[in-house]
Amino acid sequence: MSKSSQLRSLYRSLLRELPPRPLSSSQARSPLHQRLRQSFSADEPHEHAVAQADQLLQYLKAQRQYTTLLERYNPGMNMDEEERVRLTARRVGMDLPLEYKIENKKS
Repeated sequence: MSKSSQLRSLYRSLLRELPPRPLSSSQARSPLHQRLRQSFSADEPHEHAVAQADQLLQYLKAQRQYTTLLERYNPGMNMDEEERVRLTARRVGMDLPLEYKIENKKS
């Protein structure tokens, strides 16, 4: 693979790993996007810079996969305590009783 096609592939892979930009501001690039474009548009970057970019790409892929696995195997991570208790009870075959709520009636 030629040097320019390798750099282009690395640049596109880095852009894929970054969070997507909102559609409303599609013309305005984030500072990170601008910095990436600037560093890849410069004339022939050093081997060290290419190696760093490749290492960054591997790190971003690993972080994305870690987040995906964390969400898959810890589904109650983002739940509140009450919902977690209810689902745990259902897992062992129990339903939580409905809580009695006292209504204030002033006559």
